[in-house]
Amino acid sequence: MKTLWQHCHVASMAQGSYSIIEDAAMVTSAGHIEWIGPRQSLPAITADRTVDLGGAWVTPGLIDCHTHAVFGGNRSGEFEQRLQGVSYADIAAQGGGIASTVRATRAASEDELFASARQRVQALLRDGVTTLEVKSGYGLDLANERKMLKVARRLGDELPVTVRSTCLAAHALPPEYKDRADDYITHICDEMLPALAADGLVDAVDAFCEYLAFSPAQVERVFIKAHELKLPVKLHAEQLSSLAGSSLAARYQALSADHLEFMTEDDAIAMAAAGTVAVLLPGAFYFLRETQLPPMEALRKHGVKIAIASDLNPGTSPGLSLRLMLNMACTLFRMTPEEALAGVTLHAATALGLGHSHGSLEVGKVADFVAWQIERPADLSYWLGGDLPKRVVRLGHEIFN
Repeated sequence: MKTLWQHCHVASMAQGSYSIIEDAAMVTSAGHIEWIGPRQSLPAITADRTVDLGGAWVTPGLIDCHTHAVFGGNRSGEFEQRLQGVSYADIAAQGGGIASTVRATRAASEDELFASARQRVQALLRDGVTTLEVKSGYGLDLANERKMLKVARRLGDELPVTVRSTCLAAHALPPEYKDRADDYITHICDEMLPALAADGLVDAVDAFCEYLAFSPAQVERVFIKAHELKLPVKLHAEQLSSLAGSSLAARYQALSADHLEFMTEDDAIAMAAAGTVAVLLPGAFYFLRETQLPPMEALRKHGVKIAIASDLNPGTSPGLSLRLMLNMACTLFRMTPEEALAGVTLHAATALGLGHSHGSLEVGKVADFVAWQIERPADLSYWLGGDLPKRVVRLGHEIFN
């Protein structure tokens, strides 16, 4: 079906800027954009349907390029404990922290994990998200990592959203491998990754490079195996300390390096040369009350593409609104609304390896967009909470109105 969408203004986000088209029109067909431009330049077409968008501002569908949306259990009790003065070490000694999420995730059935993740993902969709990444990493053994990745695939099959699934088996050390991190990395490389890739469940491979997780040398082993399997890599890096993980990611042409509060200018130079996207996670920065800001000027100076994501997870960023992350990126990291919007559209698409097909409104790209009843694009970063009036369109079909 060919649809003409008109009576709107467009922030196409081509080239990572607003790229505004006033009094715009757009023609979609077979789930893609066939034509877009000023309405007065619209060529003669025969549309099956014409939609009046009522003067809305149209942006690409939002892309959440870093989530841990599939998990079991709930850690709000730990949040309350921390606010009452209980240390993270004490909580961990009581069996809390990521270990509690691993236990709950292992205990949950696939259907139970799907039901809880579905609610969280639907909240993101109502906020304008049309594409997201879902990471594993709370199973930490083959059966449970497979279970999580199957749920991620199922979310994409059963909900109106494009889902990229990322294997984050190198997220933490499982209890059965206590004090044997090298052995666990061997297990990931020799057994887990080959099996999960053969199942067709993995779009990318991630790891957590940090003093409380895995060393650069251990992460590099995972990257080598991922490349053998022809899988792109990503990395949690420089969140708590500077280990040059983002430079390591760049050496392996990683799609992205994420967090990055402690990255250096040398890291930024390496990422820029490799085309690796910097994914900033203001929700975790806020929730953990961090004070070390990502090096924004170095990222800008060297032309590193900057994406923004929710980091939706049970422990450090229980965020159900990507639009809220836009405001946090502006207020906490001093990004402009234009930079922030690029960070959840074109640059987020690039961080998922989808920059050729998603993230901007251009001829040939998928017809994923949101028609917002707002006064200007900056409103998306300005308003805190609430539900802005909008139409959400995915592959040319309305999914929310």
